[in-house]
Amino acid sequence: MTVRTFKALAIATAIWTIGSVGHAPVLAANQVVAPPTTVDVPGRISDRLVRDGLVIDFEATPVESDAITEGLLTDVRFRITQEASGEPVKGVFPAAWLDVGANIGGKDGEIKECRDKVGLYLKGIVGIRPMLDLNGYYVLVLNKDPSISVVDPMVNMAGRTSTYAIIVLKRPPMDWARSKDEKTLFVSMPVADEVAVIDADHFKVTHNVPAGDNPTRVVVQPDGRYVWIGNNGLGEKSGVTVLDAESYKQVGFIATGKGHHEISFSDDSAHAFVTNRDDGKLSVIDVARLEKIQDLDVGKQVLSVGYSALAKAAYVADGKTGQVTVIDGETLEIRKRIQSHRGLGPLRVSPDGRWVLAANTLKDQVLVIDAANDQVVNSIDIAGEPFQLTFSRSFAYVRGLSTSKVSLINLSSLGEGKKPIVNSFDAGNKAPKLAGDLPLADTMTTATTDTSAFIVNPADNTTYFYMEGMNAPMSNYKSFGHVARAAKLVDRSLKEVEPGVYSTKVRLPVDGRFDVALMLDTPELVHCFSMSAARNPTMHQAGSWGIEFVDDRASGAVGEPTALRFRIVDPVSEEIKEGVRDASVAWYRAPAFERREAIAKEVEPGLYEVALEFAKPGAHYAFVKVPSLKINQENSRFRSIKVGAERVATAKTK
Repeated sequence: MTVRTFKALAIATAIWTIGSVGHAPVLAANQVVAPPTTVDVPGRISDRLVRDGLVIDFEATPVESDAITEGLLTDVRFRITQEASGEPVKGVFPAAWLDVGANIGGKDGEIKECRDKVGLYLKGIVGIRPMLDLNGYYVLVLNKDPSISVVDPMVNMAGRTSTYAIIVLKRPPMDWARSKDEKTLFVSMPVADEVAVIDADHFKVTHNVPAGDNPTRVVVQPDGRYVWIGNNGLGEKSGVTVLDAESYKQVGFIATGKGHHEISFSDDSAHAFVTNRDDGKLSVIDVARLEKIQDLDVGKQVLSVGYSALAKAAYVADGKTGQVTVIDGETLEIRKRIQSHRGLGPLRVSPDGRWVLAANTLKDQVLVIDAANDQVVNSIDIAGEPFQLTFSRSFAYVRGLSTSKVSLINLSSLGEGKKPIVNSFDAGNKAPKLAGDLPLADTMTTATTDTSAFIVNPADNTTYFYMEGMNAPMSNYKSFGHVARAAKLVDRSLKEVEPGVYSTKVRLPVDGRFDVALMLDTPELVHCFSMSAARNPTMHQAGSWGIEFVDDRASGAVGEPTALRFRIVDPVSEEIKEGVRDASVAWYRAPAFERREAIAKEVEPGLYEVALEFAKPGAHYAFVKVPSLKINQENSRFRSIKVGAERVATAKTK
């Protein structure tokens, strides 16, 4: 079983269902560590593991500074090669986690503790998360109210997935899009005439950017440089606003025409194609100059547009005429008009560019065009007013307005003279249109395994997880306190950036030393590398309070209270905060046992104390929390405590 399959099965059996994930895989115990590799880049941390015929080189390299620093991006990568030949090992799907490092005991003890943590991460127990999960993803659910729910699909809580965070927006959302590196999310808010910019690492709104009149559709162009927003405004305010994807500043506004706007791009990002629904025109825009080149007559009610990199052409669907117009991507002229039936609406192009699918809501059909020759090759009956399309690697998912069913069209069965294979499953028991007004954002999104999907049913306020090949969803997540409308994933997994090199970029939330755990299933291997991050002075401005522990090191014994003392200090002015009433300390035995929490007492002005008690020996961690000062486990410094067995004298008196 591959790691990717394991993750998919873990989701299928544990996400949003009652019961536990099951046992973690058996972890390898013997690691042979070769001497660290030579560090030839300033600030880079590297190490090497040689075992079972494999060489694994670990590297952590600063991206935004000269040294690995809290709050800044760090490139984490594993280079896996064959020991004998030096050939890269491709397609192995390693799993990795980054967490607070152990400061006590010998190296063997640290590895065991880190390995124990990995077993718990895989079980998906509530409250036991690594600081950064480098494998999985979060499901973001767009709500009807001004919020986005962030769901951790690997955490099981009384049969329901844990809501990891709630992102509060300024106004209700309409559509959203990810940046190319998936580190940023852009969310349109028509009532506010703004786009919310969300840090997808920390799930926080960082900016609310003016985005023209009535911003609706949001699309990031293929090269990631610009964010395009469709403005459903009146008169000259109807068109597209263009934002720089890094600075978030507006770089242009282009008036295009009347009505709602859909947006697509050539694969090289040279041209943008913008529909004008009420004008019956398609505007072609030169992206480099941000100028409209021409308007093409493509119908009377232009509803959608998609671009095929394979055919080098844009395909435009018109609802009134029932035509699909093909625009040559090089000459920018109409090269063909394909006549179908009135009622054409959503149009999507398969990821490989081969198939163009257009849903006909009135006729309950999906039209299939072969982009290789611009010929209609299939007309597939899909009941329930099909209105949304999305793709996985092997299937087209079709959603109907008046049915709870989701239809799956097998892409390999499409083509001239072939009979398409269509299966379906129920995503709930209510039709989506019963929910009333729906946003532009898709109610369906494929998972990172590309063989599964998440489907939101707005009518029953539930998000369903479906694995391809099954007859029904494997599990579901009910939105409590919010009305779910759409779903999107934030992928945190390692990606193979070159043969045998698996990499991701992370933003370390705090400074200190960290364990980076790596797991392979063939050969069965778990190993923990180490790295550290320097303190970032710019993150500790005057007025932003931090924790300063009084003792350099702490130790304790089972059965004996141990005093943990700390101050709350402004790192810039060095002011000590007095009179805090809501400070508390949470502590637990590594990796995540015997969690306890106690309120801190101010024993003298500005000095706070908690008496820690320990049930068993081992490594313990303590974190300070002060809600009134926004200090929590995510941003607080930690204290490691070495706890020994009961002292002899104490034991004899019992």
